[in-house]
Parts: sequence; structure tokens; C-alpha cells
Amino acid sequence: MTAHRTIAAAAVAVAVTLLPATPALAHGAPTDPVSRVVACSPEGGGRERTAACRAAVTADGAPFTAWDNLRVADVNGRDRQLIPDGRLCSGGLPAYRGLDLARADWPSTRLAPGAALTMTYSSTIPHTGTFELFLTKPGYDHTKPLTWSDLPAKPFAKVTDPPLTKGAYRIRATLPADRSGHHVLYTIWRNTSTTDTYYSCSDVVFPASGASGASGASGASGAPGASGADEKKGTPAPSPDDSAPSGSTAPSAAAATVAGSPAAATVHAGDDGPSVPLLAGGAAVLAVLAGGAALTLRRRRG
Repeated sequence: MTAHRTIAAAAVAVAVTLLPATPALAHGAPTDPVSRVVACSPEGGGRERTAACRAAVTADGAPFTAWDNLRVADVNGRDRQLIPDGRLCSGGLPAYRGLDLARADWPSTRLAPGAALTMTYSSTIPHTGTFELFLTKPGYDHTKPLTWSDLPAKPFAKVTDPPLTKGAYRIRATLPADRSGHHVLYTIWRNTSTTDTYYSCSDVVFPASGASGASGASGASGAPGASGADEKKGTPAPSPDDSAPSGSTAPSAAAATVAGSPAAATVHAGDDGPSVPLLAGGAAVLAVLAGGAALTLRRRRG
């Protein structure tokens, strides 16, 4: 009996060793309009190979594998006091400093002034909190580092506790009507179920005044990064339930059209998100090894 118990204990010990050291936690980031951290992650769907993303990864010294973990604890609404100018896209975190590079060629999304917007913010476990969306002021110079003075004092949209549906929050808003050219859609997610605040920069392009072609269905406009904007959105915004596939982190219709969001590239129907598969894999090993130990015991007893 002692030998049998030793075999079972050894199997469990090996399986536990293969599990992550800490539980896989869920976080998030915008996948539509795509944020810099998502576009430049290994799941960027090709956008990670653009010059801007390569420069960001070089500045960081490592790939943005933790695209869903750009968060700062205990901010408590003091963003403008704690996050330095020029470091808004990284949240002031050294591990994401490459996202603050002042470049004109970040992968971007085409938007229409005054149009309806449905932001898809991928996540894996529900959190309560408030999303605040800011759009850089008219005349913003996208060749310079982003500063707090580039953003209005108040967000153009503020949504509290949206439901997590198919692995994403969907924040609906109306875009300001007085923007043209390159801008940054800056998103702050203030958690109330944790002490964390999440920050993200999504590069967007509005047509110049009087230009046509900005409205219409969302869709790819060419290879990612080929023309500075790899996605087009019009009005009305697509319904997230019309064409999103079933699964944990299905993106909106626009994100599904353009390959590159983690939802489109790595999280398929039945997955739990970018971090959970590690835990699920470890659990599977645990089940297999424990099952093998039990089978060994039954055979020896027989």
C-alpha cells in the first residue's frame, strides 16, 4: 500500500510542478480599434513586423507577450499626477516603454468623425470598473510623445460595468465630430474589483475635412501597416453579436475582419483567453498523471 501511495503522490507532485507558479489572472486591452500593445504582441497578426512595432520591441528588449497586463496598482484616479508626460501609452511601466515612441507609422484604425464607435476590449475574467475614452485634441502632433495636455480634461465616453460577452467588453460611444488626421484614442479602465488601472493607446486616422471614403462597412484596407491604417470603421457601428463567432474572446465584426487581434489570432471558440491555456494545460497534465497513478493502483490490486 505504501508503494502505491508513493506512486500516486509522485504523479501529483510532477503535475503540480508543471503548473504556473501563480494562478493565471485575466486582464485586457483594446483589440478594436487595435491598441499598440496588441498590435505589437506576438499575436499581432503581422502588425508586429511593422517598423514601429519592431522599434518598440527593440526599445523594450523583449516581445509584448503580456499584452493584457499593462496595469498600475493604487492609482485611485491620480493618473495625471502619477503617470508622467510622454509615458502615457506605457502607463509609466519600464516593461512597456517602447509603446511611448513618437512615431507616425504605428498600426492604426480608420475612423469617421462623429460616427458611432463600438470598442472591443478583450478580457478573460469579469471585473467591475469604469472605462473612460479620450481622443487627442484637434491639432494633435502625432510625431511627438503623448502628454496629458494633448488630451481633453474629460473623456468623450464613460461606461461603467459593461458586461463581459464572449470574452470582451464592448463600449459604445459617439466619436467627436471635429477631428481629422492622426490621433490617439486613449483608454483608461479603472477597476473597482481590483486596485488596478489599465492604460492603452489605439492609433486612429480620420479623413481630412471634405475627404470621402471614411464611411462604410468596416474592413481591411490592405496589409497591416501598409498605408498607416489597417482597418476602416463607419457609421453605424457594427453590432458585436452580428458576426462575432462563439467563443470566449470573439472580437467585434471589425476586429474579426482584420487579422491580428489576440481574439482573432490565438483565442478560438472554447479557449479561455491568452493566459488561461497555461493553467488549463497544467490541469490536463495533472489529470493525466493522476489518472495514470490510479490505473496503476487498480492493476496492482487486481
